[in-house]
Amino acid sequence: MLIDTHCHFDVEEFDADRDAVVARTLAAGVDTVVVPGYVAAHWPRLFEVCARYAAPRLLPVPGLHPCYIAGHEEAHLAELERLLAAHPEVVAVGEIGLDHFPLELKEPALQRKQEVFFREQLQIAARAGKPVLLHVRKAHAEVLRVLRETRFRDGGIVHAWSGGIEEARHYVRLGFHLGIGGPLTYDQSRRLRAVVAAMPLEALVLETDAPDMTPQPHRAPGPERTRNSPEFLPAVAAALAALRNVTVEEVVAVTRRESLKALRLVA
Repeated sequence: MLIDTHCHFDVEEFDADRDAVVARTLAAGVDTVVVPGYVAAHWPRLFEVCARYAAPRLLPVPGLHPCYIAGHEEAHLAELERLLAAHPEVVAVGEIGLDHFPLELKEPALQRKQEVFFREQLQIAARAGKPVLLHVRKAHAEVLRVLRETRFRDGGIVHAWSGGIEEARHYVRLGFHLGIGGPLTYDQSRRLRAVVAAMPLEALVLETDAPDMTPQPHRAPGPERTRNSPEFLPAVAAALAALRNVTVEEVVAVTRRESLKALRLVA
């Protein structure tokens, strides 16, 4: 069975048909879905949605996303630490990290605040003995520097991998896995496919990042966006198998084992 290591299944886009999506996801061979948080105001909904279903198991991962840094407050960090202590079902902290891509986040004060909150959440995760789900855009050098300076040793997953081969190797040496999703199926993703082909299969885990990053085989024709879904994860597994010239069964087995390892889950 497959593990979706990053899926925003608590968002409103799934409200109308969440039960049906759950049934189709399980039928597609996905038995575990990791659901990361991004702002403190949404954490109660995150836990409520994840507790609603027995299968597939939905695992809550609260965190303070760097793209929403302007709204994060110091009190949210204390609340995050309290949640980790109160909810043993939390398997990681995320998604957290640094994002220097959007114009509105290039303001120096916001970049400094991003790093402060990133460091604080790494320390919270370390005290709880939890791995982290990293969000990184145009900031790999800075994230790697912070990981080394904080001596973070609990690893995790670099979500939506988009960096180069040397950066990938640095993260793996620090105990991280690379999250591979729908972009692997896109014609323009040449650099991503080159990195995925060069890295050990054991360094990779699968994700959808639903409702975004829909795999090409599930995109509707035309300019309108097609909602991604955890039920589409097999398309990513098939693309990875074709790229690596291995069977889908091998991809499923290896990425499942590595996902369990990265998140310290029991099968």
